[in-house]
Amino acid sequence: MTKPTVLFVCVHNAGRSQMAAGYLQHLAGDRVEVLSAGSRPGTSVNPVAVAAMAEEGIDIAGAQPKVLTEDAVRESDVVITMGCGDECPYFPGKRYEDWVLDDPAGQGLDVVRRVRDEIRARVEALIGELAPDPQRDR
Repeated sequence: MTKPTVLFVCVHNAGRSQMAAGYLQHLAGDRVEVLSAGSRPGTSVNPVAVAAMAEEGIDIAGAQPKVLTEDAVRESDVVITMGCGDECPYFPGKRYEDWVLDDPAGQGLDVVRRVRDEIRARVEALIGELAPDPQRDR
């Protein structure tokens, strides 16, 4: 079985998609290939999102927002959009999900923590579907 590739997409690739990518990489390790991008990427990752993830022991400070490309969608098995679903290219045979989450842009740490925690729960469920931990099944 080949490892699945998951692409997280939000408008600026500065908050939600970066937190989701950080969680998936941290929790699934090398069992999943993780990509993230934005339909209109910002210039840097939201510092409040960086702080919220640091509280979880996950460093996303070095991440850079990237532009969404057709190639990224094409090479992904699962495409998860967060507020930009209409701007994401559609390719048959891909699994698409739209996660409705508040945008952390301009929000304080309390709001971003709530968004972060919701993202973690969704990422954990996604891992359970795509790449369960073989150590847990023993």
